[in-house]
Amino acid sequence: MTTTADTIKRNDSYAFIREHKKKIILSFVAAGLIIFAIIALAGIGDTINAIEKTNLWFLALNFILQGVIFLLWALRWKLILDLVDKSPRYLNVLGMLLASIFGNNITPGAAGGEPLRAYLLKEINDVPFEIGFASSTADRVFEFLPFAAISVIAAILILSWRISFWTRIIVFSLIFITIIFFSVMVYAGSNQKIAQKISLSISRLVFPLFLKITRKELNYSDIREKLIFYINRFTTGFSMALKDRNLFILGFLSAFGMWAVDMTRLYVCFMAVGVQPPIISLIIIYTVVILISLLPILPGSLGIRELTLVGLFAVVGISADLVMAASIIDRLASYFVTTLIGAFTALYYSKKIVADKKPDVL
Repeated sequence: MTTTADTIKRNDSYAFIREHKKKIILSFVAAGLIIFAIIALAGIGDTINAIEKTNLWFLALNFILQGVIFLLWALRWKLILDLVDKSPRYLNVLGMLLASIFGNNITPGAAGGEPLRAYLLKEINDVPFEIGFASSTADRVFEFLPFAAISVIAAILILSWRISFWTRIIVFSLIFITIIFFSVMVYAGSNQKIAQKISLSISRLVFPLFLKITRKELNYSDIREKLIFYINRFTTGFSMALKDRNLFILGFLSAFGMWAVDMTRLYVCFMAVGVQPPIISLIIIYTVVILISLLPILPGSLGIRELTLVGLFAVVGISADLVMAASIIDRLASYFVTTLIGAFTALYYSKKIVADKKPDVL
């Protein structure tokens, strides 16, 4: 009998993509239609005109800031790997990270990235799969606390935001749900039994509805096994992130720095099209957009993120065409170019793995 861990270990870097290629293609089609509809409503001509007037210095700064984010991210993951095992060289860590981002960016719910990181570590550096997967999970854990902190700040700042009562209630509710969600994640991450109890209880409630919606023949025992596997990896990664004080401090600071740089980058994208959004509004909207981006709907939250940005920035008087122009500039660095680079690095590592497995010819 094969276990979930055995199944994941056997997958190569494109196994998930091949298995879900139809869903991925349909997701991109849906995202494309949503983005086209938003641009059409904003005004295709106006959006193009705004893009044509892009300040190239700010455009370049956008790419530089995105690069800084990846450098910080790779450094944090390397620190974790050095703690639990012998880490590869920094450039190798950066390459594997970019390959995993490619996996995240083309799969709904960013489901392909973390297993891909663990797979590459195992095949190239002979790091046990369980350690590789736990290290990538621990890396993600560091993002929880800064985001929870930013959410609290946004919840306080919204009191000074001049918007209608019901809009304030809706945005505040979204931020409050985010704080609750991450608080539960942090609590569950420190207690494996609690994490299993919460996840399995939710899965038992949702499973019958999921069967009705998808009309697929699924066995709950298989779902339960996979849940337990990923919960165990999550709690292992969480404990790994907390057990070393120096790692925790450095990891937290790097994660907070990444959020700050990313928020600055979004501001720069608006500056590129000649708009200076209010800082308080930007922090609030950024928090809500990150929350929406976590929903496992479309690859990279394409279309969903843009729709949220247009709707929320309309509240502070920024027109849809300018928001879409800024969003396209944002996506150039954070999604399109990144995905392309990640695809090349994933292809490079795949070829390297295949070459290493070929028997030597005498």
